[in-house]
Amino acid sequence: MAEKKDLGTPIGTTLDRFIKSKQDEFKYATGELSQLLRDIALAGKIVNKEVISAGLSGLNGQVGEVNVQGENQQKLDVVAHIRFTRALTNGRMTAAVVSEEEEKIIHINEDNHYIVAIDPLDGSSNIDVNVSVGTIFSIYRRKSPTGTKVTKSDILQKGSAQVAAGYILYGSSTMFVYTTGFGVNGFTLDLSLGEFILSHPEMKFPKEVAYYSINESLLEDSEPYISKFVMSCRKQGLSARYIGSLVADFHRNMLKGGIYLYPKTSDKPNGKLRLLYECYALAFIAEQANGVATDGVNRILDIDPKEFHQRTEFYVGSKSLMEELNRFN
Repeated sequence: MAEKKDLGTPIGTTLDRFIKSKQDEFKYATGELSQLLRDIALAGKIVNKEVISAGLSGLNGQVGEVNVQGENQQKLDVVAHIRFTRALTNGRMTAAVVSEEEEKIIHINEDNHYIVAIDPLDGSSNIDVNVSVGTIFSIYRRKSPTGTKVTKSDILQKGSAQVAAGYILYGSSTMFVYTTGFGVNGFTLDLSLGEFILSHPEMKFPKEVAYYSINESLLEDSEPYISKFVMSCRKQGLSARYIGSLVADFHRNMLKGGIYLYPKTSDKPNGKLRLLYECYALAFIAEQANGVATDGVNRILDIDPKEFHQRTEFYVGSKSLMEELNRFN
């Protein structure tokens, strides 16, 4: 017979316990940032439920409106935006939010210290075909004093000013991955418990590389060095993998070793991806995981933002491949 002590298998470290245990690493440790991360995780659980049931609840497809990006809004874009904004409002730790789905600042509580920049649901057009999608977020401390209205300068801070960043990947399993500048850790949602459990501690890009990720239909319309680099990747035996959901492509390359490329084109001369709430967050995570992120010339985290919805070229991945890309440029 089994001993009683052998019957209960360990559950693991929950996200809540992990955040609490790491709180003292943060120089402004008052518990506010910890609660803010919990608020985002809670909204992620709710959005995960919406994503899973989208096909049955009528949330697939487009709303019939165009967002500030000039893109057709999906129903789940709107739902995710509402869920995260509501969670951040009810959590009472956020001063303001900048979202991909809103043109202007969303003012929440001027007495709070933190600003959240968020893409509520990246890759949402893939929902209809059951392809992985995700949420991307950045967190900053405001520069203006509390008790006053959040200003444009509070929002337009360089990526190097982030105090935390992360993403939630909704796929075959749901993961919450984040950093506060002390490494990257990943948590998988246990649906039976309703808890994120630490599953990927101290995530790093491996030294070995396996993949390159680019929409190859862009090659003829991008700068020649991009095509030369892709040809080099093929000659090295790297496999092409491109999902079309930024979070999913980034996540795979961080786990398996690879590079993601989204160059500028004639119709998108500044690139396609948004600096403030997509590229900054993933660049912060990449650097904390021994990776590199640039716009082809400049370190992403050093770029000075000018607009809320500013776009940029984006290249991110394993250090060796990023160095090789630079040699071609």
